[in-house]
Amino acid sequence: MGMLIFLGVIVAIIVYIIAVYNRLIALKNRFKNGFAQIDVQLQRRHDLIPNLVETAKGYMSHEKETLTQVIEARNQAVSAQKAAAAAPDDGAAVARLGKAESLLSGSLANFFALSENYPDLKANETMAQLMEELTSTENRIGFARQAFNDAVMNYNTYREQFPQNFIGGLFGSFKEAQLLQIENEAARQASKVSF
Repeated sequence: MGMLIFLGVIVAIIVYIIAVYNRLIALKNRFKNGFAQIDVQLQRRHDLIPNLVETAKGYMSHEKETLTQVIEARNQAVSAQKAAAAAPDDGAAVARLGKAESLLSGSLANFFALSENYPDLKANETMAQLMEELTSTENRIGFARQAFNDAVMNYNTYREQFPQNFIGGLFGSFKEAQLLQIENEAARQASKVSF
Protein backbone atom coordinates (compact mmCIF):
# COMPACT_ATOMS: atom_id res chain seq x y z
CA MET A 1 0.00 0.00 0.00
CA GLY A 2 2.85 2.39 0.86
CA MET A 3 4.49 1.64 -2.48
CA LEU A 4 1.27 2.55 -4.35
CA ILE A 5 1.09 5.87 -2.53
CA PHE A 6 4.73 6.54 -3.33
CA LEU A 7 4.17 5.69 -7.02
CA GLY A 8 1.01 7.85 -7.02
CA VAL A 9 2.97 10.81 -5.67
CA ILE A 10 5.73 10.28 -8.26
CA VAL A 11 3.16 10.07 -11.08
CA ALA A 12 1.42 13.23 -9.79
CA ILE A 13 4.74 15.10 -9.73
CA ILE A 14 5.58 13.95 -13.26
CA VAL A 15 2.12 14.95 -14.51
CA TYR A 16 2.51 18.36 -12.83
CA ILE A 17 5.94 18.89 -14.43
CA ILE A 18 4.51 17.95 -17.82
CA ALA A 19 1.58 20.35 -17.32
CA VAL A 20 3.91 23.22 -16.37
CA TYR A 21 6.22 22.48 -19.31
CA ASN A 22 3.28 22.40 -21.73
CA ARG A 23 1.92 25.68 -20.33
CA LEU A 24 5.34 27.31 -20.77
CA ILE A 25 5.43 26.07 -24.38
CA ALA A 26 1.90 27.40 -25.01
CA LEU A 27 2.75 30.82 -23.59
CA LYS A 28 6.01 30.97 -25.53
CA ASN A 29 4.19 30.10 -28.76
CA ARG A 30 1.53 32.71 -27.98
CA PHE A 31 4.09 35.53 -27.77
CA LYS A 32 5.83 34.24 -30.90
CA ASN A 33 2.48 34.40 -32.69
CA GLY A 34 2.01 37.91 -31.33
CA PHE A 35 5.32 38.88 -32.86
CA ALA A 36 4.28 37.33 -36.16
CA GLN A 37 1.27 39.69 -36.18
CA ILE A 38 3.58 42.66 -35.62
CA ASP A 39 5.84 41.35 -38.37
CA VAL A 40 2.96 41.37 -40.88
CA GLN A 41 2.07 44.98 -40.06
CA LEU A 42 5.69 46.14 -40.09
CA GLN A 43 6.16 44.57 -43.51
CA ARG A 44 3.11 46.43 -44.75
CA ARG A 45 4.51 49.68 -43.32
CA HIS A 46 7.91 49.07 -44.87
CA ASP A 47 6.30 48.34 -48.24
CA LEU A 48 4.30 51.59 -48.18
CA ILE A 49 7.25 53.86 -47.43
CA PRO A 50 9.08 53.58 -50.80
CA ASN A 51 5.81 54.40 -52.61
CA LEU A 52 5.30 57.38 -50.34
CA VAL A 53 8.82 58.65 -50.97
CA GLU A 54 8.56 58.09 -54.73
CA THR A 55 5.31 60.06 -54.84
CA ALA A 56 6.88 62.91 -52.88
CA LYS A 57 10.15 63.04 -54.86
CA GLY A 58 8.72 65.11 -57.67
CA TYR A 59 7.31 67.70 -55.29
CA MET A 60 10.10 67.77 -52.72
CA SER A 61 13.14 67.95 -54.98
CA HIS A 62 14.94 70.24 -52.51
CA GLU A 63 14.45 67.80 -49.63
CA LYS A 64 16.60 64.92 -50.89
CA GLU A 65 18.35 64.58 -47.51
CA THR A 66 15.06 63.96 -45.71
CA LEU A 67 13.89 61.49 -48.35
CA THR A 68 17.22 59.66 -48.16
CA GLN A 69 16.98 59.59 -44.37
CA VAL A 70 13.54 57.98 -44.54
CA ILE A 71 14.72 55.30 -46.96
CA GLU A 72 17.85 54.54 -44.89
CA ALA A 73 15.78 54.29 -41.70
CA ARG A 74 13.34 52.01 -43.52
CA ASN A 75 16.18 49.74 -44.69
CA GLN A 76 17.55 49.49 -41.14
CA ALA A 77 14.08 48.69 -39.83
CA VAL A 78 13.60 45.98 -42.46
CA SER A 79 16.92 44.42 -41.50
CA ALA A 80 16.06 44.52 -37.78
CA GLN A 81 12.60 43.13 -38.54
CA LYS A 82 14.05 40.13 -40.34
CA ALA A 83 16.47 39.41 -37.49
CA ALA A 84 13.72 39.68 -34.86
CA ALA A 85 11.30 37.59 -36.94
CA ALA A 86 13.88 34.83 -37.14
CA ALA A 87 14.12 34.73 -33.33
CA PRO A 88 11.27 36.55 -31.56
CA ASP A 89 12.46 35.06 -28.27
CA ASP A 90 15.85 36.80 -28.66
CA GLY A 91 15.54 39.87 -26.46
CA ALA A 92 18.45 41.68 -28.10
CA ALA A 93 16.92 41.29 -31.58
CA VAL A 94 13.56 42.60 -30.37
CA ALA A 95 15.30 45.56 -28.67
CA ARG A 96 17.19 46.35 -31.93
CA LEU A 97 13.89 46.24 -33.79
CA GLY A 98 12.38 48.70 -31.32
CA LYS A 99 15.29 51.10 -31.84
CA ALA A 100 15.16 50.78 -35.63
CA GLU A 101 11.41 51.38 -35.68
CA SER A 102 11.89 54.41 -33.42
CA LEU A 103 14.40 55.82 -35.89
CA LEU A 104 12.00 55.17 -38.77
CA SER A 105 9.12 56.84 -36.92
CA GLY A 106 11.29 59.89 -36.28
CA SER A 107 12.30 60.07 -39.94
CA LEU A 108 8.66 59.79 -41.01
CA ALA A 109 7.71 62.56 -38.58
CA ASN A 110 10.33 64.82 -40.23
CA PHE A 111 9.02 63.83 -43.65
CA PHE A 112 5.41 64.61 -42.68
CA ALA A 113 6.43 67.97 -41.22
CA LEU A 114 8.22 68.92 -44.44
CA SER A 115 5.34 67.73 -46.61
CA GLU A 116 3.17 70.39 -44.97
CA ASN A 117 5.21 72.99 -46.90
CA TYR A 118 4.13 71.55 -50.26
CA PRO A 119 0.44 72.26 -51.01
CA ASP A 120 0.59 70.44 -54.35
CA LEU A 121 1.89 67.34 -52.60
CA LYS A 122 -0.86 67.56 -49.98
CA ALA A 123 -3.43 67.75 -52.78
CA ASN A 124 -2.04 64.70 -54.62
CA GLU A 125 -4.59 61.87 -54.49
CA THR A 126 -1.96 59.10 -54.47
CA MET A 127 -0.13 60.79 -51.61
CA ALA A 128 -3.36 61.17 -49.63
CA GLN A 129 -4.20 57.50 -50.16
CA LEU A 130 -0.71 56.36 -49.13
CA MET A 131 -0.82 58.56 -46.03
CA GLU A 132 -4.20 57.10 -45.07
CA GLU A 133 -2.88 53.54 -45.50
CA LEU A 134 0.21 54.38 -43.47
CA THR A 135 -1.89 55.88 -40.66
CA SER A 136 -4.09 52.77 -40.64
CA THR A 137 -1.02 50.55 -40.57
CA GLU A 138 0.46 52.54 -37.67
CA ASN A 139 -2.73 51.85 -35.69
CA ARG A 140 -2.56 48.16 -36.52
CA ILE A 141 1.09 48.05 -35.42
CA GLY A 142 0.11 49.65 -32.12
CA PHE A 143 -2.58 47.06 -31.47
CA ALA A 144 -0.32 44.18 -32.50
CA ARG A 145 2.49 45.49 -30.31
CA GLN A 146 0.10 45.72 -27.35
CA ALA A 147 -1.06 42.12 -27.91
CA PHE A 148 2.56 40.96 -28.21
CA ASN A 149 3.63 42.79 -25.05
CA ASP A 150 0.64 41.31 -23.17
CA ALA A 151 1.62 37.81 -24.31
CA VAL A 152 5.26 38.45 -23.29
CA MET A 153 4.13 39.69 -19.88
CA ASN A 154 1.96 36.58 -19.34
CA TYR A 155 4.82 34.31 -20.39
CA ASN A 156 7.42 36.08 -18.24
CA THR A 157 5.10 36.18 -15.21
CA TYR A 158 4.28 32.48 -15.43
CA ARG A 159 7.93 31.57 -16.14
CA GLU A 160 9.16 33.46 -13.08
CA GLN A 161 6.62 32.08 -10.60
CA PHE A 162 7.44 29.27 -8.21
CA PRO A 163 7.77 26.33 -9.03
CA GLN A 164 7.68 27.06 -12.77
CA ASN A 165 11.01 28.86 -12.49
CA PHE A 166 12.65 25.62 -11.37
CA ILE A 167 10.87 23.46 -13.92
CA GLY A 168 11.66 25.92 -16.74
CA GLY A 169 15.26 26.02 -15.53
CA LEU A 170 15.50 22.25 -15.82
CA PHE A 171 14.83 22.45 -19.53
CA GLY A 172 16.79 25.66 -20.11
CA SER A 173 14.85 26.81 -23.17
CA PHE A 174 12.62 29.29 -21.37
CA LYS A 175 14.56 32.54 -21.34
CA GLU A 176 13.00 35.87 -20.46
CA ALA A 177 11.20 37.43 -23.42
CA GLN A 178 11.74 41.10 -24.30
CA LEU A 179 8.91 43.61 -24.63
CA LEU A 180 8.82 45.58 -27.89
CA GLN A 181 9.22 49.19 -26.83
CA ILE A 182 9.71 52.43 -28.69
CA GLU A 183 12.83 54.13 -27.37
CA ASN A 184 12.31 57.55 -28.91
CA GLU A 185 9.85 59.70 -26.92
CA ALA A 186 9.00 61.76 -30.02
CA ALA A 187 8.10 58.56 -31.85
CA ARG A 188 5.58 57.72 -29.12
CA GLN A 189 3.50 60.65 -30.32
CA ALA A 190 1.09 59.95 -33.16
CA SER A 191 2.11 61.54 -36.43
CA LYS A 192 -0.16 64.38 -37.43
CA VAL A 193 -1.26 64.13 -41.01
CA SER A 194 -3.68 66.62 -42.47
CA PHE A 195 -4.73 67.13 -46.03
